[in-house]
Amino acid sequence: MMTSFEPWLIAPVSSVLSILIGLFLYNYVNSKDAGTERMKQIAGWIQEGSRTFLRTEYRYLGIFVVVMAVLLSLFLNVKVGIIYVFGTLCSGLAGIIGMEIAVKANVRTANAAKEGGLITAFPIAFRGGAVMGLMVVGIALFGISVIYWLTGDPEAVLGMSIGASTLTLFMKAGGGIYTKTADIAADLVGKVELSIPEDDPRNPAVIADNVGDNVGDCAGSGADLFDSYVAAVMAAMILGGSSGIAYLKTAPLVFAGIGIVASIIGIATVRVGEGGDPGKSLNLGTYVTCIVFIALTYGASVLFGYDIRIWQATAAGLLAGIVIGMTSDYYTSINRSPAIKTAEAAQTGAAINILTGFSYGLMSCFPALLGIGIGSAVAYSLYGVYGVGIAAVGMLAIAGVIIAGDAYGPIGDNAKGIAEMSELGDEVVDITDEIDAAGNTTKAITKGFAIGAAGLTALALLASYQEIVKSLVGTTIRFDLMDPLVMMGVFVGMAIPVIFSAMIILGVSKNAFRMIEEIRRQFREIPGLMEGTGKPDYGACVSIATMGALRELLPLIVFSISTTLILGFVAGIRALAGYLSGAIFSGFFLAILMANAGGLWDNSKKYIESGYFGGKGSDAHKAAVIGDTVGDPFKDTAGPSLNTLVTVISQIASLFAPLIIAYALIGL
Repeated sequence: MMTSFEPWLIAPVSSVLSILIGLFLYNYVNSKDAGTERMKQIAGWIQEGSRTFLRTEYRYLGIFVVVMAVLLSLFLNVKVGIIYVFGTLCSGLAGIIGMEIAVKANVRTANAAKEGGLITAFPIAFRGGAVMGLMVVGIALFGISVIYWLTGDPEAVLGMSIGASTLTLFMKAGGGIYTKTADIAADLVGKVELSIPEDDPRNPAVIADNVGDNVGDCAGSGADLFDSYVAAVMAAMILGGSSGIAYLKTAPLVFAGIGIVASIIGIATVRVGEGGDPGKSLNLGTYVTCIVFIALTYGASVLFGYDIRIWQATAAGLLAGIVIGMTSDYYTSINRSPAIKTAEAAQTGAAINILTGFSYGLMSCFPALLGIGIGSAVAYSLYGVYGVGIAAVGMLAIAGVIIAGDAYGPIGDNAKGIAEMSELGDEVVDITDEIDAAGNTTKAITKGFAIGAAGLTALALLASYQEIVKSLVGTTIRFDLMDPLVMMGVFVGMAIPVIFSAMIILGVSKNAFRMIEEIRRQFREIPGLMEGTGKPDYGACVSIATMGALRELLPLIVFSISTTLILGFVAGIRALAGYLSGAIFSGFFLAILMANAGGLWDNSKKYIESGYFGGKGSDAHKAAVIGDTVGDPFKDTAGPSLNTLVTVISQIASLFAPLIIAYALIGL
């Protein structure tokens, strides 16, 4: 059935709707009572620390963006430079809005827990997360729609995508280094050395720790999924544009717009009744969104006359995402066998706890890799490389509800911290702990989903790279593994995520060392600090986390971009194709391993804290805390940053393909 209506206009309409509903929920959260003066004071410290970090990071980022925009304008064209800046602004705006609502929702969630219990606290926490989810996908899809409307060229969206990706690398890696610096330092000195509670106000790192939840898990994760979302839609549009079939170019916009509508419906269904389970409610919202998306995209395919195989490939991508999310749930959930066995192992010390968690992390890679492999194979068999591209869109189309669940996690974590520091009582702390526990499991699922989406998106980006090269040289160039240049590229590419992970974890370690020494110094030198009569210097720890994160960040950015360009200009486009392939497969494996192992160590610690194997303060608990500190940079810094690394190098390769073809030393 054909129609005169331009189907792709669904994208800008749904994106505006998403932004408007996000603003409505922002006002809903902001209208709630922030509680006592003490609660407002603590929330103010967290808010100011978060803003200070973002201001400082954006100052450095602004310099980088200007330099990159100038280089792109000189070596490519001015249009690419302008669109690149536009992409960074869109991604940065989404991250700022998400962080701002998080630092408002945390204290209001804690106060609602005090006033009305779980039934009133949960909606504030979740709707705070929903603001970020709706704003991220709304701004992303609106930006893509504007560029496509102005240019009519899917490849123009590549400039926006790389702008979002470079900002995300700053946000995710920088925010991750910040948050894990504070988390590790606070835990090792507070819990292990001094045996004081997690969010004890005597600990000088406690504010920096809560700030880190916002800059890493809110602003950073929001930018991460913004990046993957834009990259997936862009890659599918490029593949569709090269097919010669007009509607294939705009179908990704249509399906992404429908995904926003499905996410809005799913978010509206999330609620907790008296005695309800927050975790089940969050999962229900995701499942409802998936069902609505499948139904609406089928209807749209019939209405607009799309080949039904496109819808089938989209569904395959979404199902692969669900498989990866369920895998993460099983291997990280607090009440599942892997977490319980890892917690049990802590009774023998930190070493066996770490070995057990790492082993389960390795095991968790197989079903995730199998899921993405089958999903991509099915999508390819249905509609070739375009099927893989549209499958990635299917996996990320429901990003609104996924990000909402992800942002809910740090809001609940902060709410628990504020409740403890404000001394609201055990009952309120228990309520916020229940919200926080659901958030931990949800974050693990959403991280698995995000990594899977990034893996499928990377395959689509590799296919779009091949199409761009084909359009430039006039013929398809096969990337044969038996070609020594391609094989060399594969081995170099496999090493890149490994080196990147080592650099980022070393960055966390060096910065955490500085903060641990500062915490110890304060407990030694500030009279009455341990007794609760002295006042800790929270600002010193916030400063260490901020400046240290930025100091460790720059080499990561330079390394990822320069390595890609050097290999391309020295060895040519065939070696670069092998390089991208190696980085995709190595990066995907490492990201799954680190995300799941890190989440497992975290929840095994929480299992002990709930009263098992000796409970809080026991030797098993201290061993599990050490395991958790090993997992912190795994799951919240290195693992998620690999998504962006692979996206950035894939886009750099595509963007500079014309220059590499023209000036590479070895040539084609």
